[in-house]
Parts: sequence; structure tokens; C-alpha cells
Amino acid sequence: MTEIQRQSQLAKEALRLAVAEVLERKRRLGQYAVISRNGKPVRIEPEELPALGKR
Repeated sequence: MTEIQRQSQLAKEALRLAVAEVLERKRRLGQYAVISRNGKPVRIEPEELPALGKR
């Protein structure tokens, strides 16, 4: 694995963890999240968000 590939992998993992933490926080606070599916915004209710430990 090259240095650029390693750094890219580390960046992807950091982003994945950051998004997971934000979605977990929204779930716990009872807030909805908006994501993109097929290029369109979709509202996800807090009870539909997966818990952080269940991924």
C-alpha cells in the first residue's frame, strides 16, 4: 500500500466514524437526519437510525 493510499484510507475511516457519531447523537436526541438517496434528499426519523453499536 502506498503512502497516498494509506492516507486516503485513514481519511475515509475518520469520515465514517464522524458520520456515525453524528447520526448516533441525532438518534439519542430524537432528531431526524437528512441523507441523499438516488440524488434526492430523504428524511430519516430518529427511530429509523441504527444505533452506533449495531453497524
